Amino acid sequence: MPEGPEIHRAADTLARAVVGRELTGAYFARPELKPYEEMLKGCRVEAIDARGKALVTRFAGDLCLYTHNQLYGLWKVARSGARPQSKRSLRVALDTNHASILLYSASDVAIWPKDQIEQHPLLRQLGPDVLDPALTPQQVVERLQDRRFRGRQLASLLLDQRFLAGVGNYLRSEILFHAGLNAQQRPQDLTGDQLERLASQAIEVSKRSYRSRGISPASGMRADYLDHSGGGFSFFVFDRAGEACLRCDSIIERAEIGGRRCYRCPQCQPAGGKST
Repeated sequence: MPEGPEIHRAADTLARAVVGRELTGAYFARPELKPYEEMLKGCRVEAIDARGKALVTRFAGDLCLYTHNQLYGLWKVARSGARPQSKRSLRVALDTNHASILLYSASDVAIWPKDQIEQHPLLRQLGPDVLDPALTPQQVVERLQDRRFRGRQLASLLLDQRFLAGVGNYLRSEILFHAGLNAQQRPQDLTGDQLERLASQAIEVSKRSYRSRGISPASGMRADYLDHSGGGFSFFVFDRAGEACLRCDSIIERAEIGGRRCYRCPQCQPAGGKST
């Protein structure tokens, strides 16, 4: 599944194509959304915002579009009115005189009143978006100390979208490495300095990935989000099992935690219970 940086870059690309422009047409594959095809004609696209791993497209008037890529969904930009051949199933098309944006394969698509969108079952459970410019390390520290989260192992906590929205599997490994922490540690066992380091790295690593052109090639990663130009987000530990740590030359280890792969450097991220 794409993580927050990929969804935010997608939102930026889609916004550049259609925000500020009126819809000349709309298409929805789901039968219950068909009435909105005519209703949205002539509506201006006001904004396309990433919320964790979801997108909210806001139109002039009372409506907005909620979409979640899930595992297989993918947005594409095409010339106005074009429907490029694809083996994927087209779920949504929004056309303007300038360009069309097309959503393939995703099944989580809904139209909501703008003043009620925050009540969407997924959105109302999300924690702060890790890429929200207003999010501060101190706010993340406060969440780490919250009784809902402080007793959780970092391995599961960092993937919980109720804690921080947008963090996924590759970000988890990289955040823990740069924070010098182990996946089995818990916030309640960390020192103040460790909490601050974890909070800062959760934001900084995510921002660094967002600023890249995509993800550097790695096994098991969607080709749609990979960058082969040398400008991609490079991994220090993720997908590097058996290779030397870029900091200390120790051999990177891989573990399966909750059915998901997690990577660490045994020297930079020593195992242990209560931290000192």
